[in-house]
Amino acid sequence: MKRKLYVILIAIIVTAALLLVPNGVEKIKYYTKEEHIDAKINYQDSDKKSEAINVDTPNVSGVVSNLPWANNDKFLEAQKENNTNVLMAAYCAVLDDPLPGEEFNVQLAASFIKGTVLEPNQVFSQNKKAGPYLKSKGYKAGPTYIGSKLATTVGGGVCKIASTLYNVSVLSNLQIVERYNHSMPVPYVPNGQDATVCYGAKDFKFRNNTDSPVLIWAEGIENRLYIALYGKEEPPKVEWNHEVLSTTKAPKYYKNSPSLKKGEEKVILEGVEGASVKSWVKITKPDGTTKTKNLGISYYKPMPYIIQRNK
Repeated sequence: MKRKLYVILIAIIVTAALLLVPNGVEKIKYYTKEEHIDAKINYQDSDKKSEAINVDTPNVSGVVSNLPWANNDKFLEAQKENNTNVLMAAYCAVLDDPLPGEEFNVQLAASFIKGTVLEPNQVFSQNKKAGPYLKSKGYKAGPTYIGSKLATTVGGGVCKIASTLYNVSVLSNLQIVERYNHSMPVPYVPNGQDATVCYGAKDFKFRNNTDSPVLIWAEGIENRLYIALYGKEEPPKVEWNHEVLSTTKAPKYYKNSPSLKKGEEKVILEGVEGASVKSWVKITKPDGTTKTKNLGISYYKPMPYIIQRNK
């Protein structure tokens, strides 16, 4: 219920709370139509064969294996042409009660990256493939972090693409070229597993450091974003690990509300403490040998409480 309230009141925060809170991609092929979505995508889209399929529908973000495009003709064509028949990793980001612009932007950005093929040693750039995040490219206004503030900008929400790509590329044991964490914690992936983008300033990039092509497929279905990578060989087992190094208490910001009873207070946004989180993965090869890959430290400012009161 609190998270539901959090989403509903982002618009209030934008108008009120903000007053209180002081290497490019080359020769990338794709197998999607030039037209893009005008509404929610569902897995009964006309590009798919008519056979019913089972699709994982988790309630929280995580690894999945049963994906909505299993019978999609364009997907099967891309797999065959590029010899990418092995699922390397798939991740579903669950967006609790997203705003309309946010959900739309996630689905639109997913349509831009769907079908991308990376040749060996090629670098994928989200900004180059899905940006710029402008009205002229079809994006709408959505929620965005700007420093320690919540705001609304055109293209808001596309960081869900970056975060989900980050998870599948790490789990596929691919090389991360560029990644930035959000300024504050996000509710849809654990601290240390998120990524943010800002066109012209911050990008998410990863390299295909395998010896064969890697196919990206992505699709948004209602409040779930599915992204998967396919290749020629299965990667080694990769396990996330995190250590919280420090935390910062969430501050409280107040706004006077005469509609409340005298002395009454009402929390309209639950705060979240800030944190410094060290992340690494344990990689286990088929022969049982293991190694550790350091993924750095993510620094998050606290998300402030927003409280109405009548003093």
